[in-house]
Amino acid sequence: MKMKAAQAMVEIMVKEGITTAFGIPGAGINPVYQFLEKAPIQHFTMRHEEACVHAADGYQRAKHEPALAICSQGPGATNFVTGLYTAFIDSMPVFCVVGQANTHQLNQEPFQCVDMVDVAKTVCKKVFRPMKPEDLPGMLNEAFYLMREGRPGPVLIDFPLNVQNAELDFDINSYVPREIPVVKPDLAKIKEAVKMLSESKSPVIIMGGGCFISECTKEVVELAELLQIPVLTTYQAKGGIPEEHPLNAGHCGIQVGQPIGNRIMLESDMVLAIGNRFSDRHTGDLKTYTEGRKFIHINIAPAQIGLVFEPDLGIVSDAKLAVEALIAEVKAQGLKPINPARAAALPALRKELARKTDYDCSPMMPHRVFQEVNEAFDDETYFTAGCGITQIWGGQLQKINKPCKYLPSGGAGTLGFEVPAAFGVKVAHPECDSVTVVGDFGLTFMGEEIAVASAFHKPIIVVVVNNAYLGLILQNQKGYGFEYAVEMPYNQDGTIDYVKLGEAYGCVAERVFSPQELKEALVRAKASTKASNRCYLIDAICIKTQLCDMGGSIANIKSWAPEE
Repeated sequence: MKMKAAQAMVEIMVKEGITTAFGIPGAGINPVYQFLEKAPIQHFTMRHEEACVHAADGYQRAKHEPALAICSQGPGATNFVTGLYTAFIDSMPVFCVVGQANTHQLNQEPFQCVDMVDVAKTVCKKVFRPMKPEDLPGMLNEAFYLMREGRPGPVLIDFPLNVQNAELDFDINSYVPREIPVVKPDLAKIKEAVKMLSESKSPVIIMGGGCFISECTKEVVELAELLQIPVLTTYQAKGGIPEEHPLNAGHCGIQVGQPIGNRIMLESDMVLAIGNRFSDRHTGDLKTYTEGRKFIHINIAPAQIGLVFEPDLGIVSDAKLAVEALIAEVKAQGLKPINPARAAALPALRKELARKTDYDCSPMMPHRVFQEVNEAFDDETYFTAGCGITQIWGGQLQKINKPCKYLPSGGAGTLGFEVPAAFGVKVAHPECDSVTVVGDFGLTFMGEEIAVASAFHKPIIVVVVNNAYLGLILQNQKGYGFEYAVEMPYNQDGTIDYVKLGEAYGCVAERVFSPQELKEALVRAKASTKASNRCYLIDAICIKTQLCDMGGSIANIKSWAPEE
């Protein structure tokens, strides 16, 4: 049957499982919006194009279903790039569509025409531009396939206006989504991995974010329990093993790492790393990280094996299939627990090395903010995090007991991810609290999306750690022996009023100075968002120049927190 390419796109998106869209309509994409209006796709109009992608990203992380991010051409499309990068580096499948000028104008510099194929190709799995309407179905079929297969990631359709309006012969019943291939492990390598583990004296398992994507955190914990091996979680896998599980060894790393995690890593002679990337903030100095221990690296992307350093054994596989195979082989060999005395000592060591958070001062220590947040919310609460010193404290101090509840911008460290992602989470799970803990500076990146959450009655809770400084940049500058352009006294002295800002965006908002005030405010926030369906913002006034624990290697982390 004859239909416009814009209609064909919408029908294909529905068949591929898109039920939710975050977008901003415009002249360059309105032909698609004409058919979105009556489609079974819930659309939320955002207030910045970057936020469209972050919201779709947050939705995906929380629900494990892709959403659509859509906007018009030109600067609207280029505003997508930061969101695309954020999703790409964290392996999030987000389906993105932007408008484009007419095909015959592409080389004539018309109004709002930018080559998104070249602009976005480094932050997408692939960028597509259909030049004829009949090209569209095949391109979309490939795009949805690439978005999901192997290491997932965003794809972008750069959709010329005249192609949107052009007709093609298309029947949605003839469109068949492609099956995603299963990447199975080499069983000979699985046997070799089990042999290497059996020969080790103090192994450790690293659970990476790929274990969330593959939905195998329970299997990783089962493997750890069989062999009594401590489990480290990367920042992206926070919550993959319950906080008080006897084998939880916390995080390893030079920023969001924890003393327990770094200690266990340094004492290990064998590392079984599953679904992780060995990022620089995790490893720190590579010699310190790798020396004296062997590595088995499991990843679905062949390019990740040996990208940072060459492991002793690399296994290309879906994480869940690999872990299931490891469990089966361990049982078949009757392998006994490895170093059970070390595992038995872990809970006491974790308690001994825990960072102090119960500071009673006013203005507050940021550490105490996270203690109150930990105590206020249940295990079903979702948290989003962006970048900066507040994000590092969150990684170090927040207690998360379930997978996919702590949703950070990991590889990109994007200021501005926090609020729109929290909105996307609330759309995905309206029954749960969606909370973001954000710095006073970070709030001003994409903070306007609080208004979107208010307008659509999807209330989020925003806790502002207000230290009136670019705290992480201050800490970095101190390493160079200077301080410049990082103090923001006006964020606390009333010149800039975050309570009024929150109220302007539809929040109930208040400012707190002490731990007790914060505790009571969090109680009110939870009750208010449920009773009134309004967002809630808490401006928590904190010590201005408190630094966070970090270092250049996992063996040399400097603590800046006072003991008393």
